[in-house]
Amino acid sequence: MTGKPELCTSASLATLMRQWTPSQTNTTVQVLQGLIGLVGQRDFESALLKQLHPIVPAASYSIYQTGHGCDPTLFMSASLGIPDTTRDCWNAYLSGPYLSDRTFEGPSPVNPSPLLCHITAPEVPAQHRARVYEAHGMAERVSIVQRQAASIFAINFYRHDHQRPFSDGQLSDFESLAPALLALTQKQIELTRPRLGQRSAVEWAQQLQSIEPALTPRELDVCARLLVGMTQEGIAVDLGLSLPTVKTYRNRAFGRLGIHFKSELFALLAG
Repeated sequence: MTGKPELCTSASLATLMRQWTPSQTNTTVQVLQGLIGLVGQRDFESALLKQLHPIVPAASYSIYQTGHGCDPTLFMSASLGIPDTTRDCWNAYLSGPYLSDRTFEGPSPVNPSPLLCHITAPEVPAQHRARVYEAHGMAERVSIVQRQAASIFAINFYRHDHQRPFSDGQLSDFESLAPALLALTQKQIELTRPRLGQRSAVEWAQQLQSIEPALTPRELDVCARLLVGMTQEGIAVDLGLSLPTVKTYRNRAFGRLGIHFKSELFALLAG
């Protein structure tokens, strides 16, 4: 061809493109859009239940890690429309039930894929049911669970006694949202918890001493190493101490700081 190439005008371009107006998004997509907007925000923890209410009308929730491979850690929890007793529930859970909790176990305990769990209060073992569910008016739980070596990461939503049971449709919508919800909550935890690897044990010890001057050098040594991610066994080797001695220093330090768990130490430093 020897002719000049034909220029594409705006009118002819419009005939080449496919254009359309998006249809109204469904409830799951709307909820997901709202959750994405919350990530990284300080009110993620308190706003999560309200955002999820169209799909999972729960009155309380908790996100935690527990198991033989970690210290029990409550990352987030809140209630909606009722007095918030989620911290009391967590303490009740740690008072004994968590040591024998099998309500998250699936057919393949080594399966790394997320697992969805649904259980009602009568199905929960007696001690666990009495201390956690019956004592705080909880009737039903739906969870996303991810196994991490010898521990589990669980996102739990609780229906309370004054609410209707979760419907099949709500459970189906929750299943559709679960993978995204797992990723978003883990990203929120990553963004809002102290970035432990960015500080040395010396720097953490200095900050701890500014918070509580009564901490002894050994108590500071132990807590600072917890904050950089060391296990108690690793701390014992690093400091040349026995494991019971490390636990004693940790407990004394936590007593001075007015806390009980490592997760509260993280929260104290984050605050």
